[in-house]
Amino acid sequence: MEKHSERATPANPMPGRKRHTRAPSAVVRTQPPELGPDSVAVVNGRTFMVSGASGDIPPGSIGGLVHDDTRLLNRWELTLGGAALLILGSGTVDDDSAAFFLTNTDLPALPANSIGIRRQRFLSDRLHERIQVQFFNRLSQPVQLRLSVGTDFADLFEIKDAVPDRSARITRTPAPNGRGIFFCYRNLHFEARAEIEADPRPDRIEADDLVWDLHLSPGVTWQCQVTVNLPQERDERETVHRHFGEGFELVDEDPATSWREDCPDFELDSELLRDVLEKTQADLVALRIEKCPGKVPIVLPAAGLPWFLTIFGRDSLITAHQSLGFGPRLARGTLQALALNQGSQLDDFRDEEPGKIPHEVRSGELTRIGVKPHSPYFGTADATQLWLILLSEYWRWTQDSPFVLGLRRSAYQALGWIDRYGDPDGDGYVEYATRSPEGLGNHCWRDSPDGVIFSDGRMPTLPIATCEIQGYTYDAKLRMAELADGPFDDPPLAARLRTEAAELRDRFNRDFWIDRRGGYYAIGLDGDKRQIDSMTSNMGHLLWSGIVPPDRARLVVEHLMSETMFSGWGIRTTADSDECYNPIGYHHGTVWPHDNSIIAHGFARYGFRDEANRIALAMLHAAQFFEHRLPEALSGYDRAYGRKPVPYPTACSPQAWASAAPLLFLRTLLGMEVVDDRLSVQPHVPPELGRIMLRRVSVLGKEWDIEAAGRQGHIRLSLGR
Repeated sequence: MEKHSERATPANPMPGRKRHTRAPSAVVRTQPPELGPDSVAVVNGRTFMVSGASGDIPPGSIGGLVHDDTRLLNRWELTLGGAALLILGSGTVDDDSAAFFLTNTDLPALPANSIGIRRQRFLSDRLHERIQVQFFNRLSQPVQLRLSVGTDFADLFEIKDAVPDRSARITRTPAPNGRGIFFCYRNLHFEARAEIEADPRPDRIEADDLVWDLHLSPGVTWQCQVTVNLPQERDERETVHRHFGEGFELVDEDPATSWREDCPDFELDSELLRDVLEKTQADLVALRIEKCPGKVPIVLPAAGLPWFLTIFGRDSLITAHQSLGFGPRLARGTLQALALNQGSQLDDFRDEEPGKIPHEVRSGELTRIGVKPHSPYFGTADATQLWLILLSEYWRWTQDSPFVLGLRRSAYQALGWIDRYGDPDGDGYVEYATRSPEGLGNHCWRDSPDGVIFSDGRMPTLPIATCEIQGYTYDAKLRMAELADGPFDDPPLAARLRTEAAELRDRFNRDFWIDRRGGYYAIGLDGDKRQIDSMTSNMGHLLWSGIVPPDRARLVVEHLMSETMFSGWGIRTTADSDECYNPIGYHHGTVWPHDNSIIAHGFARYGFRDEANRIALAMLHAAQFFEHRLPEALSGYDRAYGRKPVPYPTACSPQAWASAAPLLFLRTLLGMEVVDDRLSVQPHVPPELGRIMLRRVSVLGKEWDIEAAGRQGHIRLSLGR
């Protein structure tokens, strides 16, 4: 599922085999309305609930309770005396909880503001909602409280587009003892259930409404608790249980899967940096997915809230890499989860090939009955190399040879995919062209339909070999050579890979370099081996991978930091001098935090520390305007255009690789690396950030304290908490 508002239509799609499936019946609505800017979302693992500011989910909206890619509730509306409630205030309490404070409108014999209603909601192994009603009038008053519920069992792919009418297949039965309603839906081998129960039980159930006839007295508080059970997948770890209490009291996180437990303690002079890092920590905890495919649970980052709470290839890998210097748990889980889903056969419908790392894993109805190819879908040409890069980086930072050796077979299969299926015409470049009728047109990180185009807006022909993918391939081969010399103990492989990497570097710098405009790298080669000449931020990824010769690095940096590409808030995806530039085009002029974090790290690799700092500071300043959380993307308008960064209208927030970008910025500022099995720092901290102190940084099986200010840094073994 592409992370933008419109579904990608492949350019020049190749023929593919389509399964014969039984699809749901006719569509009943399209383009559902949003819930407004004050909508409230709570999340826990593979479950999220999005409602309006009152806590209600009106039918026909994009809101709902979604679990495991299926919407279990599409209606959840509370009324008093037949009227909607007025909002006094609402919002999230924590990532998985929210509170709504409401009152009544004018009712017959009951003035407005006579009743206070508090709704408390949180997600654990089920949806819990507590409704408390407090009466402030002087005289006792009967009043009816009604909770209207409903479900359409929509697949996640349908919610923002068009939902078929499944009502003929949805059964409705009363819950035991009249406590609620059970809904069930079946189609072929797919089944979904929504079990709604209330305590105390309703006085009656009318259609799909739970009704209580209340007799309220002055000063009396009435309350009930409504729950919706969430079915668990076989490999899904049980969600941490919570209970209602003062301030939504938390139980302790399981230390086996707690990324926060790994994360060091920060002592920072800069309030801005502290606030951004605290938000990053909270987001990565909220976006974690916990699986238990064997005896040992694993945790990895989902791509984003609310629509991307699932395993992604590229997104999860980059997020894990960004965070690896501050705890290895997310990287370990990401490597394991993606290896378990690695391609094993040729399947055109899913763009699967042996050895390939997947793009996205889904488990909703459309996927399970074969309408969608996401079981998993493999439409990515870079996740395989990024998986190898993360495997190498994990080994460098942990020296966990037994774990890495356990993934040796997957690593060798990934190398096989790069050389055989990634390069079908044998020209030495990894390229892509979807074979699936439901596939993405672009298999690089710019995966929108027109994400890769010529500078004048023309669409290239498939297959396409983008520049950063070749950089990733170069880096992956050198890193695999390092593993072959190390834990894999395969010297012939190491020698071959280093030779192949050197040949790729020479060939790439000949074929992708464009002499015009002072010299820069094409974003790619198209199916006719023409240079796709738009000037893009993808060049910065080449510095991150190390494929750029030193004499060209300064030219790349100067382009990326020029007024045409650096907006003042970050580097744009496309230069504003290109005809295809659009500051609110998804990949044609926007500023992406994850993109900038990779570029800044590449700048530092080549010694351009001041330029790296400019990017990091610009992004930190931008985060101030988004509650200290960097969104998926910003509009590309120049900083002089206004005092605040202009939001990108449909950006995901939080999105994992944007939320984790500050961790890679911090690592870049500190010059924090593992070199020759030793942790080192070479700080270049801007004066406005002052002193940075990290305690309990987990590296090489030990915990370290790191202190830095300006260009001075110190490392020592930690004394613990």
